[in-house]
Amino acid sequence: MEIILGKTAGFCFGVKNAIDEAKKEIENNEQICCLGEIVHNKNVIKSLENAGMKFIKDVDEAKGTVIIRAHGATKEIYQQLEKMGLKIKDLTCPKVLKVHNLAKEYSQNNFFIILIGIREHPEAKGIISFSGENSYIIQEKEDIEEAIKKVNKSKVEDILIISQTTYNSKKFDEIAEIIENNLKNKNVVIQKTICNATEVRQKETIEISEQVDLMIVIGDKKSSNTNKLYDISKEHCKKAILIENADELNLEILNDINKIGVMAGASTPKEDIEKTIIKIRGK
Repeated sequence: MEIILGKTAGFCFGVKNAIDEAKKEIENNEQICCLGEIVHNKNVIKSLENAGMKFIKDVDEAKGTVIIRAHGATKEIYQQLEKMGLKIKDLTCPKVLKVHNLAKEYSQNNFFIILIGIREHPEAKGIISFSGENSYIIQEKEDIEEAIKKVNKSKVEDILIISQTTYNSKKFDEIAEIIENNLKNKNVVIQKTICNATEVRQKETIEISEQVDLMIVIGDKKSSNTNKLYDISKEHCKKAILIENADELNLEILNDINKIGVMAGASTPKEDIEKTIIKIRGK
């Protein structure tokens, strides 16, 4: 049985940086908490909790040093934490912060901001909070019509199209093109703010998926980038599964499989990937 493991599988820079910096903060602070999950991975969260970090859901629970997770936070949360006089350690991925600043800059120059992303994802919520009143999130193609209505109703002539950093690259291109074609009377600026690491990972997933009998994607089911890899795998391989760790892998699915592809999301620890490979080889 041949296994092809993606070279880009596992932690991206933003995730690794957030986790490494969080560990340093735990060592240097008696009271430390993180607003939301620092990354979408249960094993990572459990490890940091055991080390002394408290994960909170509401700003009112914050005490001591407050970590802003890799996905970032809304403008309102930053303001609230500052009012409370708490120390903030911002571990937002630099690529995400760049999109925050882009949205803020164009909004201040009277652009209508269209964000292509997952509406309920914390990263998208953070970006849109810096986009001003004239803004809208497109999650799927079905949302395009409503977005165009809002643009026309706003009477704003300049439009900026940006994306969540982990959005599907191909889908972004398709949606952006449709919007541009429907707003030819407007000045439409397209900034493809999908992280380069995300694009490379998605391209590699396509390449592997097309040459294997089974594609295994490892990562938290709440992870946006992991779900995109799973969607891509299903599109390009006749069999694809999404598992959070080796424990979820049912070895029966490997029956009559000659070639397996393995890819992992940007918040998946190396050990989860290694344990999965060991389990496959042990069949």
